[in-house]
Amino acid sequence: MNKFQPVTFYKGNNRTYRLLPFRFSELDETRFVLSNLSGEYLVAEKSETRQFIRHQLSQESELYKRLRASHFLVDDKSTVAEELVAIKVRTKYARLSEFTSLHMFVVTLRCEHSCPYCQVSRQSDDRVAFDMSKETASKAINLMMQSPSEAIKVEFQGGEPLLNFDLIQFIVEETSRINQTCGKDLQFVIATNLALITVEILDYCAKHKIFISTSLDGPKSLHGKNRPRPGKDSYERTIAGIDQARRKLGRSSVSALMTTTADSLTQVREIIDEYLTHGFEGIFLRPLSPYGFALKTKQFEAYSTQKWLNFYKEGLDYILELNKTGINFSEYYASTILSKMLTSQDPGYVDLMSPSGIGIAAVVYNYDGDVYASDESRMLAEMGNTHFKIGNVHKDSYVEIFGNETLLNALEDSFAYSCPQCHDCAYEPYCGSDPVYHYGRTGDYIGRKPNSEHCARNMGIIKYLITKMNDDPSTRQIFLKWANRK
Repeated sequence: MNKFQPVTFYKGNNRTYRLLPFRFSELDETRFVLSNLSGEYLVAEKSETRQFIRHQLSQESELYKRLRASHFLVDDKSTVAEELVAIKVRTKYARLSEFTSLHMFVVTLRCEHSCPYCQVSRQSDDRVAFDMSKETASKAINLMMQSPSEAIKVEFQGGEPLLNFDLIQFIVEETSRINQTCGKDLQFVIATNLALITVEILDYCAKHKIFISTSLDGPKSLHGKNRPRPGKDSYERTIAGIDQARRKLGRSSVSALMTTTADSLTQVREIIDEYLTHGFEGIFLRPLSPYGFALKTKQFEAYSTQKWLNFYKEGLDYILELNKTGINFSEYYASTILSKMLTSQDPGYVDLMSPSGIGIAAVVYNYDGDVYASDESRMLAEMGNTHFKIGNVHKDSYVEIFGNETLLNALEDSFAYSCPQCHDCAYEPYCGSDPVYHYGRTGDYIGRKPNSEHCARNMGIIKYLITKMNDDPSTRQIFLKWANRK
């Protein structure tokens, strides 16, 4: 009895193959990117892709083997491919069954900074009418603890949340008390500029394991211009606050974000060097958002999407140079996209989810009790458009808020696989939908993709990441580390 099939079985010149669902988009003049339902992708020459589509591709070719291994085709050697694709798709969407994990409490709109790109309508630091009350906080906590998510992250926002630190203490202690019955995995984060941090506040944070998230826009001159405050000591207070918080809470308990302004565009290396100087392990090269003072002061219109992409690519190239010299440093937005591309898990970043993460991944409780589907929804409301207000903690139940028709319609329309142009785009599995942005700009949840900065920015980044990985194996190894880093 023969142990092996005859040679003709393996050559299979006369056998045919069947295409599984996939999309392809142009990467450059000579190559396409192909992707399938489960997020597998590969790069192929245009001529070979045409042969594949026409069922003319030789089974002996390297591309054919890669297509079969990645579940782009089925032949008589790969009968389980469809089942494997189905399993991978279910894994990608598994997190949707446990919503909502991020709950943001706007404890005050007061702030002592006057950042020109601020995304909310901040109030002066003496206007306590814009503080959240304990009654409102209690109602929000009760709603939050009804979430089916096993892990709950509570993020305190403002304004400057430290201006209402008494309420932060109340929320932490009340949530922890209720959680003795619920048994959820709780995490607390304060998003603060650190200008008002004290030893007493840090002692409390250490006791309750509260994380700190702050803003660092770059070197002293840039940070000071972007984030002015009375005394002109914003940078000094931020750096001192970072050092103080790290000593008390530990290095991993303090993170920082930057925002790109027009003045940032020529300083990407200096910005990255600033983060390296202060011992950060990565950076999020974040563009301006089209909300709040960023629009009122024309900051959002200060540069085009293409100028920001040039800034981003220069920064990413510099970070890759650093990694190749042995310095472990990552760009966090790229890392999030790469996790979707190179692993079986979706990290659940709101702006890169399909359907959108509004409401089902994150929700905002405003200082006055109004509930918004996302942070951007709240920002849009501060500009006078309350379309994404999905309820109020004093008036509405959990079911009424999260079953709000506006939210459900936006989620339905934001499923990118069924959106015009997104459906045909090979980059769709790694992108996301932003119905709040598109509604704010065009009046509908889908928007016009050819004119969408959200679309242009994400497509530009994804194409660049794929090109870098495909053309340089060492870059791919670096990106694999980023994708799998917790």
